[in-house]
Amino acid sequence: MPQRCLPGVTHYPNGPWATQPARELTADLLEAGRHFTYLVRDRDTKFSEAFDAVFNAAGIDVLPTAVQTPRMNAIAERFVRTVRAECTDRILIAGERHLRVVLGEFVEHYNTGRSHQGHGIDLRAPHDDPNVVPFPAQANQIHRKQVLGGLINEYRAAA
Repeated sequence: MPQRCLPGVTHYPNGPWATQPARELTADLLEAGRHFTYLVRDRDTKFSEAFDAVFNAAGIDVLPTAVQTPRMNAIAERFVRTVRAECTDRILIAGERHLRVVLGEFVEHYNTGRSHQGHGIDLRAPHDDPNVVPFPAQANQIHRKQVLGGLINEYRAAA
């Protein structure tokens, strides 16, 4: 029996296939009133001139990574590695819809509940209020919030 793909999924991505999600993304961004200035992409052959034209038409400059510079896309690669290590490698994904729910919940946790290491962020999540101390020393009670069914735990001081 031949294996069937879900809509938007293919075993053999090519230029025309990659251009369609680009159109959908730019339409969603315009509808939501969101905009970004640059798209950094690698030099895979599926990112064709038509792919770049979709973003250029939306006022987004496409910047291909330089030739033979694997570290140039390091931030995206690091995020993918984090998602795999902390989330998808620990969950049996039942389908595309389940994957979207899991990734959505993980991204929410990543941006609001997960502490980050790095220069100048002092273990804060990207969307943390900069005027709040990350972990109060005088906390009498700590509340745990389970994310992804208990795969991940977030801790906050009780109010």
